[in-house]
Amino acid sequence: MLLMDEPSNQKQSSIKTPTDMPASDSKDSADIENKTNGSVESKNTPENGQLPDPSEWAVNDVVDYFKAAGFEEQASAFKDQEIDGKSLLLMTRNDVLTGLCIRLGPALKIYEYHVKPLQTQHLKSNAA
Repeated sequence: MLLMDEPSNQKQSSIKTPTDMPASDSKDSADIENKTNGSVESKNTPENGQLPDPSEWAVNDVVDYFKAAGFEEQASAFKDQEIDGKSLLLMTRNDVLTGLCIRLGPALKIYEYHVKPLQTQHLKSNAA
C-alpha cells in the first residue's frame, strides 16, 4: 500500500485575531464600528464623542438607530420583537445572536459594535 502526501492547499487566513492586531488598532468601539459594519458615516455618535443613552428610546428610535448604523435589513427584527431602549440595554449576546432571527455576521457586529458599547456607556453614565 502506497501512501501519498496530500498537497497542501491551505490558504493563509486574512482574518485578524486580537493578538494579530497592533496596539494602535485598539480604538474605542465607535471608531471600529464605522469601518467594520460597512456604514459610510455614523449619525449616532454626538459631537462630544459619547454614545447616546437609549434608556428612553421607543421601539422606532431603536429601529432608526440601527438603520442609521448601516443595518437596514436587520433593523426590522428589533421592531418585530418590540425592542425599545430599555430592552436593548438588557439584551445579552445570546439574545442578539439567536433571539432576533438575523444572520450571524450582522448579529455579531450589532452586538459587539452597538449593543455592548451602548450598555457600557449607559452603565458609566449612571455610575457617575
